[in-house]
Amino acid sequence: MRLAWISSLCLALVLSACSSKRDSKQALAPKVYGTQIVEVSGGKQVTDVGSETPQPVVVQVNGADGNPVTGALVSFQGEGIQFSLPQALTDASGQVTTLPQLGSSSGLYQIVAETPKVGGGATTLNLQEIALGYEQKLGRAVNEKYCVRCHDSESTPERVSNFDNLSPAPHQFSDGAALNNIPDADLINITTHGGPALGKSAQMPAYGTTLRPVEIKAVVAYIRSIADPPYQMPGVKYGKE
Repeated sequence: MRLAWISSLCLALVLSACSSKRDSKQALAPKVYGTQIVEVSGGKQVTDVGSETPQPVVVQVNGADGNPVTGALVSFQGEGIQFSLPQALTDASGQVTTLPQLGSSSGLYQIVAETPKVGGGATTLNLQEIALGYEQKLGRAVNEKYCVRCHDSESTPERVSNFDNLSPAPHQFSDGAALNNIPDADLINITTHGGPALGKSAQMPAYGTTLRPVEIKAVVAYIRSIADPPYQMPGVKYGKE
């Protein structure tokens, strides 16, 4: 009898806790309504599968006058993504900050941030993040060791970019508008044998004796993963959401 009473009490406490969590989540309501939600920072980041993005995602809600509003509700959603803060009210600067953790599959992840409208419905903002699997991570490591100095226009304290000294300028690896149209076999050929192998600039050296075939293939996989606009495999059709 005592055991049954204890079991009933534990069940009641669990149900009460669950109910409190649901009520707490439902109790978060907007104090004001905005007309626009914009990205401040955090889109198009690259991280490993199952990892948090290097920087948080920050969005801002503005009113009809274009100024930020305080107390607007912002919610974050994304398939396979966990958020440190799934929803919150905007602060004094009209902003909400959350840290996404991407799922266990490599590829493109889409974040939808939304804020309710005064008359119903919601204003939305779409952001994209990229998760790298093993092959893409290997390609990134090869890029950082051999490629980035010429294919990235930004200098860092660790390296000085040579991008502006080359003519014609090399394609940045995220330049999907150009690189998406080049077949994998051609990218592998250029990397292995140098630019002249496909009638390209002789300033692109051959890496066939420096890199293993698996590393060259990994570089191509990395290029495909960070392409902007996103790379679509030939023959694959993507439905519109």
